[in-house]
Amino acid sequence: MKIGERKHENLHRASRWLAAGALTVWMFWGILAQAETYIAGQVGYTMAQDTARGRVNDATYAGLPAGTSISTVDLNNSLMYGMKVGRYFDSLPWLGLELEGFITTPHRPQQRLTLGLPGAGSISVDEPGATNRIVVVSPNIVLRYQAGAFEPYVAAGPGVFFLHQQEFATTPGGLTYSQSNTGFGLNTQVGLRYRLTEHVALFGEWKFNYARVDLSGQADAGHYGINTLVTLHHFVFGLGYHF
Repeated sequence: MKIGERKHENLHRASRWLAAGALTVWMFWGILAQAETYIAGQVGYTMAQDTARGRVNDATYAGLPAGTSISTVDLNNSLMYGMKVGRYFDSLPWLGLELEGFITTPHRPQQRLTLGLPGAGSISVDEPGATNRIVVVSPNIVLRYQAGAFEPYVAAGPGVFFLHQQEFATTPGGLTYSQSNTGFGLNTQVGLRYRLTEHVALFGEWKFNYARVDLSGQADAGHYGINTLVTLHHFVFGLGYHF
């Protein structure tokens, strides 16, 4: 598949997922007219684990054989921030729907990777650093337990992961490797909310993301691209207003 066709397919898939998520939230949003609605801001810290089960996408761009694998890629930890809006239903006060979005930047430091060549052993390559910007959008189903001012909760939903990567040039004035990818995965959270007043609440939560990243190669930069699994842990604090 050509790069242009792959990007078009990724955009088409992303639009379908976003449309399905928006339709789901819209349908349930109007179930009850007098439900508890909230909006919140969130900030936190992202701990990115090494990637897993990586493989080369476009091996011929770098003169590699098809089926070449890639060792784990180290990612930096980073800050994150975002917003969420949700709704609990009066007849089912323990059940809610939420739509959240947040941004994180787990950049890739310069490092040495091992490429596994089918039937020919392995080689080591030095990869320059790269900046990563990930935007996560996810509709979630939320379950909570109300114990006075305290509200522990859990939530999960499908996540759409928008990644933009800019790789640094290996030599001064050299070509850089820059592209975007839309991936899909899982977004989960476990948290505790504390009501300061009837309408204002503080919360803290742990989020976990699991997604596949699929970056195609770039011929003019001689880069092979990568397909790999990414897992992110986020430790988040926030402030919400409940209507």
